[in-house]
Amino acid sequence: MKRIVLATAVFLLFSDGLFHAPVFGQGLAAITLPAPRMDGGAPLMKALRDRHSTRKFSSAPLSPEQLSDLLWAAFGINRPASGKRTAPSAMDRQEISVYVALEKGLYLYDAKKHALQPILAEDIRALTGTQGFVGSAAVNLIYVADYSKMAGKDRDFYAAADTGAIAENVYLYCASARLGVVVRGSIDRERLARVMKLRPDQKITLAQSVGYPDASR
Repeated sequence: MKRIVLATAVFLLFSDGLFHAPVFGQGLAAITLPAPRMDGGAPLMKALRDRHSTRKFSSAPLSPEQLSDLLWAAFGINRPASGKRTAPSAMDRQEISVYVALEKGLYLYDAKKHALQPILAEDIRALTGTQGFVGSAAVNLIYVADYSKMAGKDRDFYAAADTGAIAENVYLYCASARLGVVVRGSIDRERLARVMKLRPDQKITLAQSVGYPDASR
């Protein structure tokens, strides 16, 4: 009798589609981002002039439009016909995933849908780095390299280079949008990978804090 009840429960779960999302992401809904604004903003040379790191952040959240523009600039699709992105990747492997830690939880940026897919219904911003300010930044981006998409002894090099290109896109967007930003390598990678439920072949490369700068701190 117990086996019948268990089998029935498993059938109902699959028939309801509850296994389409990771169990640990329950409680969060996917976020469809507004279309990125590809016109306007500061000229490139001004953004390069104003580019700098910030380590004092307000806790004010970004607007949906800002979050949309930020993620598209970071690693969005700029050539829909081919699916190629705003940052280069060696042999177009696109092995870097962009995870987005917000106050409401952890998401994965889905460039094809330009949406945030739920991963974890928990505020893990403070776990994305060892500095005290990371927990107050509105957004913490975590860059994760999928080593199953790469082969050869140069995987570390290409993962690092491709991450760097994405991180610089974020710097330039933030300079244009007058947002604070800093890229960070000081991360307890083992602990964060456990919390994020990463596979063994997924490696955290860098993290990056984004938000409104707070001059009072």
